[in-house]
Amino acid sequence: MDKITKADIVDAIYAKTEIERKDVRMVVDSFIEELKSALISRKIIELRGFGTFEVRVRKGRQRARNPKTGETLSVDAHGIAHFRAGRDLKQDVWDL
Repeated sequence: MDKITKADIVDAIYAKTEIERKDVRMVVDSFIEELKSALISRKIIELRGFGTFEVRVRKGRQRARNPKTGETLSVDAHGIAHFRAGRDLKQDVWDL
């Protein structure tokens, strides 16, 4: 499976728009920072046709195991970033 990086996204937008690469990079970085800031503030981010990002709380456990060392430890409740694909995105990738 191929991987795409932020630099690949910047290059693709640059090629399509002819906007300066540094300006495209600034916009992409700003967009990502806004997403992170909203999630940290516990806001739900809805991008129509793409999906929804939100923070969900994963409950803690008294007995968890570190898979690397085998050590038993406890894990407190913590937040995780969750993405739910929108209907359009689901339909577009259905047959892949």
